[in-house]
Amino acid sequence: METKYIFVTGGVASSLGKGIIAASIGKLLQARGFNITIQKFDPYINVDPGTLNPYEHGECYVTDDGRETDLDLGHYERFTGIRTSAANNVTTGRIYQNVIEKERRGDYLGKTVQVVPHITDEIKRAMLLNGKKYHFDFVITEVGGTVGDIESLPFLEAIRELKWELGQNALCIHLTFVPYLAAAKELKTKPTQHSVKELQSLGIQPDILVLRTEHSLSESLKKKVANFCNVSPDAVVQSLDQPTIYEVPLRMQEQHLDATIMKKMGMPVGETPGLGPWRSFLERRHKATEVVNIGLIGKYDLQDAYKSILESLSQAGTYNDYKVKTIFINSEKITDATVENMLKGMHGLVICPGFGQRGIEGKIIAARYSREHDIPTFGICLGMQMMCIEFARNVLGYEDANSVEMDQQTKHGVIDLMEEQKNITNMGGTMRLGGYECLLREGSRAREIYQKEEIRERHRHRYEFNSSYREVFENAGMKCTGTNPESDLVEIVEIPEKQWYIGVQFHPEYTSTVLHPHPLFLNFIKAAIVESKKERKKKING
Repeated sequence: METKYIFVTGGVASSLGKGIIAASIGKLLQARGFNITIQKFDPYINVDPGTLNPYEHGECYVTDDGRETDLDLGHYERFTGIRTSAANNVTTGRIYQNVIEKERRGDYLGKTVQVVPHITDEIKRAMLLNGKKYHFDFVITEVGGTVGDIESLPFLEAIRELKWELGQNALCIHLTFVPYLAAAKELKTKPTQHSVKELQSLGIQPDILVLRTEHSLSESLKKKVANFCNVSPDAVVQSLDQPTIYEVPLRMQEQHLDATIMKKMGMPVGETPGLGPWRSFLERRHKATEVVNIGLIGKYDLQDAYKSILESLSQAGTYNDYKVKTIFINSEKITDATVENMLKGMHGLVICPGFGQRGIEGKIIAARYSREHDIPTFGICLGMQMMCIEFARNVLGYEDANSVEMDQQTKHGVIDLMEEQKNITNMGGTMRLGGYECLLREGSRAREIYQKEEIRERHRHRYEFNSSYREVFENAGMKCTGTNPESDLVEIVEIPEKQWYIGVQFHPEYTSTVLHPHPLFLNFIKAAIVESKKERKKKING
């Protein structure tokens, strides 16, 4: 079959959940046996989100082929199990960079280079690339921002042209907000009408409307929206707040969103898929009532900054039949005097990733406390590095031990740049990005957890464990149990005597999905549950 293209746009306000809707549509079409991919087009000028502050943009998600991308790609992968690539996230910055490079090479043969047609043609080329290159049945494209943003205009113009060129093989789904005015006790459709009018003024007629709302919409209100927005009544779908984002595909299926897409694209609708494994996951999630407390030791007090970690913990909780309660613990406020009080009641700790100096001493103090009090601890990327620095200072006796990133003068740079990285000045050029192989030592906890010798995990870091310290670490009890087969770089450290004390240089949260939770998170939560039961016993025995 010819590739079908679905465009997801948003209006009225951002953060309405376009990414979750796009991921849900992908899930429903995939359940019907179609080969799908989902891509995100972001209107900002940054070439990628790698240089953006997590406070502004949330986490930076990394694909297996080493592209730093928008966090929505994490939702796409978690919902559908697909593997995205560099082609799945495109920004205005990248589009303009490509066009300017072509102009400098003389590709335009002396023509005046303009937004229309040159920028819009480049956007169209990028929008069609995945479909043409890999022959997917459906390519779902989410456009960041909202209709009415100046920076979104070239993307919307590209969609207008593609809808015209592709005919029935292209469809536009517009997600918009229906606010509830408490004073009037009424839901208001005017913002949605204005948003659709704005889209129509750009030459795009949405085929389906998804109305984001906090209160259920009546049939008469949906008909009113359909009437005012030139959309058929069966193509108006509500997206109510849900207890978990994983309910959204089921709510969309109940309103026949996937069947409406098929009809609009001239395809036979067929039977409604059962989504058995997905429903089983949600059933387990609802049945889990007991709670395990996991402390997130980090410096970004913003849930989107650690989105993939939160989702991985939550999924692992479900598969252990527990609810995971994550408590953010600001590492900047952790001191020797406050640590005991701040970590009180935690059954497990995640020492979070990040970049830069801020908050690292608190992470080191937390790592010491959890090691000495045998609390299950999981260090990810920078978190693993802080566990190594803590061990070097307090077990090996290297008082000034540090990462060369934080202290260039340290005599004990247990975390350092590799020699070949030291002369690179381009911000990103020194990064180890994307998927790398790792060999697990026989008899290690890591090998036992993964149940295999060789694994592949995604990286996003610049500094490495300094291998010249490996022997002294091993002799003192911190084992280097995972190494890269090519470079022999240390990827995993663990202290076998502890209940669960493991640090990984990679980001396992990037590959944990709803139907295939990551083994490290599963095992970590299992250990935290054991710790919670011990604590309960202590309380009972007084």
